Amino acid sequence: MKFKISDFLHKQSYASILFLAPAVIGIFVFIIIPTIASFGLSFTQWDLLNEIKFVGLANYKEIFTDKVFIKILINTLVYSLSVTVLGVIIPLILACLLNSKIYFKDFYKTTYFIPFITPMIVSAIVWEWIFDPNIGCLNAFLNLHINWLYDPNFAMPALIIVSVWKLIGYNMIIFLAGFSGINTELIEASKIDGANQIQTFLKIIVPLLSPTVFFVIIITALGSFQVFDLIYLMTQGGPLDSTNIIVYAIYKNAFEYFRIGKASALAYVLFIIIFILTAFQWHFRKKMVYLEKD
Repeated sequence: MKFKISDFLHKQSYASILFLAPAVIGIFVFIIIPTIASFGLSFTQWDLLNEIKFVGLANYKEIFTDKVFIKILINTLVYSLSVTVLGVIIPLILACLLNSKIYFKDFYKTTYFIPFITPMIVSAIVWEWIFDPNIGCLNAFLNLHINWLYDPNFAMPALIIVSVWKLIGYNMIIFLAGFSGINTELIEASKIDGANQIQTFLKIIVPLLSPTVFFVIIITALGSFQVFDLIYLMTQGGPLDSTNIIVYAIYKNAFEYFRIGKASALAYVLFIIIFILTAFQWHFRKKMVYLEKD
């Protein structure tokens, strides 16, 4: 019996289709079809009970003429920008320190990474106690009396603190992985040439680490625009919509107000914002990433 490569490849193709089929079906059923359906629903009015009514661009018009949406958009941008900036700079500094010769490296790595793997519900409960205006340890430590989660001026900074705290460990580990790819001889050569630690960090480490920095900026920005659980657990968008962001507004319109059309329209507004942000970052990657080429 002769062995034919064509028969082998034919069998391999069937096996590949068999193994890929569950994933492909899942993508179509749970991602592609709902995405197309939600786009169609964004032009309708529907409360999950009555018949679907086509309203054209009325949902989008309502969104962009609503003063509350403008506040929600500003909240989303402020939150995302703050978390992205702090969630990149702080882990980068910590990774740089842990990459040097210090004692108990593994202990510090584990300590910083634990918040990332801690369930959000547990983190929210602990931080609600920390921010409590009467018995919270933060006010006691600062010798102040601030209603962190109940004051429109402090609720958003409180959420930013929690988000950055939870994100530090993950981004720090990514930066440490990036450090492992840097040639230590370049750093030693800069020291021999008389560069101090700050100059070495800015002129040698940052450019060589720029691909990792760019990646962390992208994933942190995208994740911050889609935060939901933290808002839901700690503030529910309050007080006075000071912490209400687009994803939470989508949830409220869909599952509290049963305005499925407006919720779908908000989802696509968020998609456009994230798409523009990602395209902008990708366009300027040559300036952000050292020796980046097309």
